[in-house]
Amino acid sequence: MKPLFLFGTLRYLPLLEAVLGPLDHLALTPARASGVLVCAAVEGPFPVIEKAPEAKADGVLVTGLTAKDHARLDHYEGAFDYALAPVVLEDGRAAEAYFPAADRWTPQGPWSLDNWAEQWGRLSVLAAREVMRYQGLKPPSEVAEMFPMIRARAWSQLNARQSRHGEMTLSGSVEIKAQRRPYARYFALDEYDLRHARFDGRMTPEVTRAVFLAADAALVLPYDPRRDRVLLVEQMRMGPLARGDCALWQLEPIAGRLDPGEAPETAARREALEEAGLEMGALTPVAETYCSPGNSSEFYYVYVGLAALPDGAAGLGGLASEHEDIRSHVISFEKLMEMCDTQKIANAPLVMAAYWLARHRDRLRRESGMIS
Repeated sequence: MKPLFLFGTLRYLPLLEAVLGPLDHLALTPARASGVLVCAAVEGPFPVIEKAPEAKADGVLVTGLTAKDHARLDHYEGAFDYALAPVVLEDGRAAEAYFPAADRWTPQGPWSLDNWAEQWGRLSVLAAREVMRYQGLKPPSEVAEMFPMIRARAWSQLNARQSRHGEMTLSGSVEIKAQRRPYARYFALDEYDLRHARFDGRMTPEVTRAVFLAADAALVLPYDPRRDRVLLVEQMRMGPLARGDCALWQLEPIAGRLDPGEAPETAARREALEEAGLEMGALTPVAETYCSPGNSSEFYYVYVGLAALPDGAAGLGGLASEHEDIRSHVISFEKLMEMCDTQKIANAPLVMAAYWLARHRDRLRRESGMIS
C-alpha cells in the first residue's frame, strides 16, 4: 500500500485517533507534496486539495497503514465525498491523498490547521466518533446526510460540560455495561444496559433504558413592553400527531436548534429572523432545562426577548430549505395568560416563559419607560 499524505484535519492527532483507533503502529513524518494546493472550503470548516502545477502543500506522510485502517479512512472520508488519488512528494516519492469529488466543495483562500484545531478540534473529534460508529452499518452517503445533526449533537456534548445545574443532587456513579443505537437518521435513539448508584449507597440491578438523542435548542418569546404584546408561532408538530391529539398545529415560542459552534443567544436571534422576520432587542434568560430528562437528551435555552410588535407584525415565515411552514400571531399579554390559565397552550417552554414574563413584566415595562 502506498503511503498516505494527510493535508487537512486528519493531521490533528486526536481526530486521526478517533477515526483509526490507536496510532502506535503508524509512522508519521512531515512531508510536502508537489503540484497540489490546499485551500479552505467555503461550505465548512475544513480544507480541500486540488491540482495546481506550481504549488506545494505541507502535510504529514503516514506509513504502516493496514487494510483495516484504509477501510476506516474510506468510510470517514467517503462521508465528505473524498476518495484516494495519487500525489507526488517533493522528494519524488509516490503517495496517495484523499481528494474531493470534482465541483463538490468550493475552495477559497488559505486554511490553517492551528486555527481549525482551536475552534473546531474538540467538536470534530466527537463528531468523528459518531461517524465511525456507523462503519459497516450505513454507507458514507447516508452518513453525509446525517452529518449536520452529528455535528449538532457533538456541539451539545460540549455545551453539556458547561451546564450550571446539579445543585443539591447526588454525584453518584453510573456503570454502562452495553450501549446500542437501534435508530439513527436526523434524530437518534440509544439503548443502555446500566447500573447506577442509589441514595442508600448501593447499586441498582442492571436495567435497560432508552434515550432519544437531539441537539440543543434556543427558544425565545418576543415581548413588546410598549404595546404589552407577545408573538407566538404556529406549526404542525409530530408529537401531537404520534399521540393522536386533536390539535396537530401548536402555538409555541420561536425555536430552533443551535448550529455547531453557535451560542444560544445567537441562535435565538437567528431563528427570530427566520421564523418571524423579527430583529430582537435585549434577551433575558428564563431557563436552561431538559425538555424531558427521563427519556431525552434535548436541552433548551429559553429567553424572553424585547421586540417591536406593531399591528401587522404577524405573518408567514420559515425556511423553505428546511420545509418550514410557520404562521405567527401577535396577542396581548392578558390573552396569553388567559390561555395559560385555561390550559389552552400545550407547549411547556411557552407556558414557562409566559409565567416568567408575568413575574418580570412590570420590571420590563418600567425599564422601557412604560410605567413608573
